[in-house]
Amino acid sequence: MSKAAPPIPEIRPEQSIELLKALHILTRDGKLNQDTRRKLKQVYHLYNFIEPLLAELAADGQDYCVADHGAGKSYLGFILYDLFLKAREQGHIHGIETRPELVQKSRELAEKLGFARMGFLNLSVEESIATPELPPRVDLVTALHACNTATDDAIRFALAKQARFIVLVPCCQAEVAATLRQHKNESFSKTPLSELWRHPIHTREFGSHLTNVLRCLLLQARGYQVTVTELVGWEHSMKNELIIASKTGGPRRDARERAEAILQELNLESLRHRFIY
Repeated sequence: MSKAAPPIPEIRPEQSIELLKALHILTRDGKLNQDTRRKLKQVYHLYNFIEPLLAELAADGQDYCVADHGAGKSYLGFILYDLFLKAREQGHIHGIETRPELVQKSRELAEKLGFARMGFLNLSVEESIATPELPPRVDLVTALHACNTATDDAIRFALAKQARFIVLVPCCQAEVAATLRQHKNESFSKTPLSELWRHPIHTREFGSHLTNVLRCLLLQARGYQVTVTELVGWEHSMKNELIIASKTGGPRRDARERAEAILQELNLESLRHRFIY
């Protein structure tokens, strides 16, 4: 009788090996190489930030709902279920994605793994807000590398669903940079701050930074306490920024006023609908 393969020290004992293979965090023969070891460290680093939020929801003793918006292959949702929800009797995770083929693959994987409290919805932002397939309130909303305005869509969904916690890892912010570029000549005559985005590389990087600043102000204006930190070991500029928002109170007028002042000063009034509502 052959012996079972010894556990890999880097992998948590409760982790599903089949899931890690399906997510390509382990090789087909169940091993780690240099690239997959790096991916695993990234996964656990992000999970360390989200686990306390899940624990707080679970401590209430009530059922709770997690929505992964712009889920893609539902990479994050599967990891959260495997490491936290699987061993408990409460909690549901819903992956929301507009590409039907990815939704179908996620459904098949969840069924194969027996992750019964995972669901996957092929819905647009507007549909996800209105659908009866989700409860009126979602407790935790995540968005991992939802590109460009897809992160803003996740925020809009979270606010509509009165989320208690919001966890965002933004990616590929292009809208603000494009608007800065479009009005660059006009801005030079309006404010000396335009020197911050005179050069194309600065336009891109400043646009990404400014996008996340405005997102944080929006969340603060809606009563959230916001923490911004870095995901260590994650690659690519601006892809390692982690935004965690916790609902703590009512609307904050000062945050709204600061966002309005920034948009006006930087000639970005056309984006008001994106960051002030």
